[in-house]
Amino acid sequence: MDTMSNGADLGSEHRPATDTARTLLHALAALLAACLVTLGASATAHAAPDDDLIKVFVVPDPAQTGGQLATLQSIATATLGDASRSGEIFDLNRGLAQKDGGALNSPADRLHPGWILRLPQDASGPQVQLARDTGDQGAATAPPSHGQQTSPPSTDRSTMFTIPLAAAVAVLGTILLALITAGIVGRRKVRTAYAAVRRAVHRLGEPMRRRRRLMQRRATGRRFATDADSVRQAYGILGEFARTRRQPERPVHALRVDGAGVTVWLTASDTVDAPWTNIDRTRWRRPAAATGFVTRGEDTGMTSQTSVNAACLLRAGTDADGEPMFVDLSRLDGVLSVSGDQNVARDVVQNLLAEIARTRPNTPVTVLRGADGVLPLMVPTSLRQVPRVDAPAPTAPAAGRGTVRAGASRRPVRGLVVVAGTPGEREAAELAALCEPGGAGWTGLVCGEVSVAHWRWHTDADGHVDIPVMDVRLTVPA
Repeated sequence: MDTMSNGADLGSEHRPATDTARTLLHALAALLAACLVTLGASATAHAAPDDDLIKVFVVPDPAQTGGQLATLQSIATATLGDASRSGEIFDLNRGLAQKDGGALNSPADRLHPGWILRLPQDASGPQVQLARDTGDQGAATAPPSHGQQTSPPSTDRSTMFTIPLAAAVAVLGTILLALITAGIVGRRKVRTAYAAVRRAVHRLGEPMRRRRRLMQRRATGRRFATDADSVRQAYGILGEFARTRRQPERPVHALRVDGAGVTVWLTASDTVDAPWTNIDRTRWRRPAAATGFVTRGEDTGMTSQTSVNAACLLRAGTDADGEPMFVDLSRLDGVLSVSGDQNVARDVVQNLLAEIARTRPNTPVTVLRGADGVLPLMVPTSLRQVPRVDAPAPTAPAAGRGTVRAGASRRPVRGLVVVAGTPGEREAAELAALCEPGGAGWTGLVCGEVSVAHWRWHTDADGHVDIPVMDVRLTVPA
């Protein structure tokens, strides 16, 4: 009995020591990772990803062009083959500060020699150059033109992160000594230190992860700007759900097109025949190899085309697989409220405006100022901005009732009301008069909370937007 008792006491003494050693090994591994992250941060900060490269045009000196000063139209002709696309170049460079302190604020502004102008990604020609996008407003570093002198490259201190090797070793040694002391005192303190080191490692890597996410979002924005095929394909799919003699129209609220097939979001009560298969209450899927068809002799003609033309498909972002997801803004039936992280919410609405500018140019847009004094959003030049809209007498806004207040009905997008920030009482009443059912029939896009919203989307600081009514999370273009 005494022997067994002593053996049990001896085992209980060894178990804490073993656990402490195991905890110390985990802590040392975490510290090694922290050291590697610290020493590699400087090299990583300088190794800019390929997504940083953009196409630019350096305005030449008239002495090099026979006295002819470049204009937006001449640049669009030389690099895009179409002078009418000068508005795209203006949109990319509006308000961006140049090296001489000037900026392009109007399409009629005179271009100064040496200005670096950003170009659409499909630009080509001998005068198109590649430049590094540093992320600063108007900051793009392009290679010098022939005959120009080069200046030393500027250092972006916001992305520069260096720690001397001796200092890193000294810090690492101090932390190791503290951990050893903590191991002698007790396991609990070791585990606390280990958790603190893990948090420190996470904080060290977060800036790089945030930068990678931003580069991916910018790449998505450039992809949307040049990808017209997916838009045409998405509109083609709507024809499969248009009204025929045998089948009423089935509203498509959203859709996703990828290489393997098509997914659509329908009303829960709607069904669709093969080759479509049901995934859940509202989602239907068909393979890419299978195509929808209309029975010979069915009357689709005017009714089908009218239904497709009434749709307003916009890419709200990309899903977890990187595929774009379209939402039909004509099914919004009023006002969209985008809340959460303010910067990402502005990116959501700015992207929707850019999508409408590409698919429905000359759409009228009116901008209302929010009560919180947020700066207004930039309206693309291809949309027609109007200062004020004559609306019916404003009514008191109705109280919100969750994510979707009622079943949405189709309403063609006649015009847009954009509010950057939460609207005040007067702006909310005007928004209701313009966008609520029975009002002027316009569609509202609000960066903030508003009680009259029919759809509510929520954003986070990582660049995501949640669309609860469809149970999806998308990455927002930047």
